[in-house]
Amino acid sequence: MWCDFRLAAASAAVLCVQFWDATAFAQNSRPILRPDRDVTAVVQPVQLAGFVAGAKLRPQMRPMNVSTSPTTEQTAGDVGFQRWIRNFRSRALAQGISPDTFDRAFQGVRYDADVIKRDSNQSEFSKPIWQYLDSAASDTRVSNGRAALRGNAAVLEAIESRYGVEKEVVVAIWGLESAYGSYKGSNDVVRSLATLSYDGRRGPFFESQLVAALKILQNGDTAPRDMTGSWAGAMGHTQFIPTSYLEYAVDFTGDGKRNIWSEDPTDALASTAAYLAQFGWVKGQPWGVEVTLPREFNYALADRKVTKSPAEWARLGVVGVNGAAVPNFGAASVLLPAGSEGVAFMIFKNFSVIERYNAADAYVIGVGHLSDRIAGGAGFKAAWPRDDRALTRAEREEMQRRLTAKGFSTYGVDGKVGPKTIQAVRSYQLAEGLTPDGYASLNLLKRLR
Repeated sequence: MWCDFRLAAASAAVLCVQFWDATAFAQNSRPILRPDRDVTAVVQPVQLAGFVAGAKLRPQMRPMNVSTSPTTEQTAGDVGFQRWIRNFRSRALAQGISPDTFDRAFQGVRYDADVIKRDSNQSEFSKPIWQYLDSAASDTRVSNGRAALRGNAAVLEAIESRYGVEKEVVVAIWGLESAYGSYKGSNDVVRSLATLSYDGRRGPFFESQLVAALKILQNGDTAPRDMTGSWAGAMGHTQFIPTSYLEYAVDFTGDGKRNIWSEDPTDALASTAAYLAQFGWVKGQPWGVEVTLPREFNYALADRKVTKSPAEWARLGVVGVNGAAVPNFGAASVLLPAGSEGVAFMIFKNFSVIERYNAADAYVIGVGHLSDRIAGGAGFKAAWPRDDRALTRAEREEMQRRLTAKGFSTYGVDGKVGPKTIQAVRSYQLAEGLTPDGYASLNLLKRLR
């Protein structure tokens, strides 16, 4: 699950995620960044040169009706919650929801204290990007992805033909979002979103998702108690939130319903391809390729704002791991998610398209690398700095304070490693005679201390 949701941008450096392999239920990892993911694993992926990552969450999902008798906390919370439902009803009806749709959707709906606990306990446990990718593109996930590709070959070929999005990319998103349909979430979406609207940190956002969920029910795509998902409202095989569903989901089977909850993943997979196509997916272009950098590389160029053709990068010594210039797939930037000591990438437009699904760099690289592996590609050639670890939020804030105190202002202390903090890190590294890769590492913090 995880911290993000196609909903709001989260921290630039924290990605909450929990991945489940169909045959390895204990592996954690994933994006996003989505408000509906649990914090069993939180990834602090990128201190990217010049880019603030977004986030998507999906907390760990729990079975409905875990206990037959409500807790004292739940009973107390439900009194105000039922009053809130009565007040919300008029707001929903004013937005086009029929009385019958509303009453059917809220029949038997009670306050869910567990959802609030999940929303309040969004992690501070961190994993560096390489640990995230170890799970995202694990051998089990790759093997299961190839099996899913074979088992749905005809449908995926038709989807690729219709939308121009490679089937391996669609399958990779399916694998990271729900372990190829094995873990779509069992929370009652109306109940979860209503609870979060009433008692959560982001009431207006969740209320907008709740109204969208009611519109889905009113359209007849599914029934109220069949609308299940994560604790934060992400639904189906590829975990759409309600507003994204309304705008981008498609009926690929032609049965008159956009059914992303069914055991048949067809509509969900097609909806994912339609979503990527809508944001400009370029068929035949990679998300990115691993590259090697010259010894004298100017690390100020490792910035999302700096784009060059592969030929121009080659003239600067940036080439593929085979030593040859990267093919001309279009304008590209250099990305160093773990600084100069980790794997380097040349990324293309399709990288930013996957970001529309989940803005965390770790998630994008996870989807891209998993899709490459499913298609028969190899692992990364370069090594990650595995003796390093991700900084906690408190440590990121400390780094910002210490940089500012030394004259390298981060323009605020918020624990987010965005462009201003990266530039401050670079300036400090230059002043200290260090490699100016902008990477906010634990060793850098120790040096600042």
